[in-house]
Amino acid sequence: MIKQVKINNFIISNNLPITLIAGPCQLENRDHAIFIAEKIKKICEKLKINFIYKTSFDKANRTSHLSKRGLGLDKSLKIFDEIRNTLKIPILTDIHTSEHCEVIKNSVDIIQIPAFLCRQTDLLQSAARTNLVINIKKGQFLAPWDVPNILRKVETLNQNILLTERGVSFGYNTLVSDMRSISIMKKSNYPVIFDATHSVQQPGGKGDQSGGQREFIYDLSKAAVSIGIAGLFLEVHDDPGNAPSDGPNMLKLSELENFLIKIQKIDKLVKIEKL
Repeated sequence: MIKQVKINNFIISNNLPITLIAGPCQLENRDHAIFIAEKIKKICEKLKINFIYKTSFDKANRTSHLSKRGLGLDKSLKIFDEIRNTLKIPILTDIHTSEHCEVIKNSVDIIQIPAFLCRQTDLLQSAARTNLVINIKKGQFLAPWDVPNILRKVETLNQNILLTERGVSFGYNTLVSDMRSISIMKKSNYPVIFDATHSVQQPGGKGDQSGGQREFIYDLSKAAVSIGIAGLFLEVHDDPGNAPSDGPNMLKLSELENFLIKIQKIDKLVKIEKL
């Protein structure tokens, strides 16, 4: 049976209209976070797309130790609370240690397990024990048929699980998207998300920082949505060229509405055919 995961007042499932998980790579400051959240919310309300705001309080895996990492936990929690309570938008953020789980559980709706950490048993189970929704990103190094091993670590404690495909390592500094992975992960019946923007990332591709190929975000999104997925994960920024992280692979905010209009047409067509 296809599983459904409830977020606030809506449901995410592979056979329901697509949900958008979107926001900037890292939380830069309060005003910017509110600005992006409001803009995306307005677009999603117009298109009748369910929206979850994503951002990171700490980018702990930056290529260089000199790179900006985000606002940090204490300052970010206050902003998360404001977005949730004032704008009524659910929040997704990633964690890096088990200790983060208890600290953030009352300020977010979804805890994300970073791809690099997707096999860390203690981290997975600590997140599961919060009873929040858990978004597990499949590691760049992991075969899709190995995902059930991860699920078994979590689902005895918590079955509110999302699975995210974000590309797989292909040699050095390059990721490719194997669309078979989506179909394989869907066999778990858990909602599958496609992370289109990290899938075009070039890890460490610019020496002391990652590069990216933004021009392929739409094509990969079309391919993923045509399979029938629960959600699309997009890092979005008003000025990617000056973003503190992941600028080369973030979608421009000004392009988001037209992007979603096209994607929504594919999603509706695929899911109508499968009814």
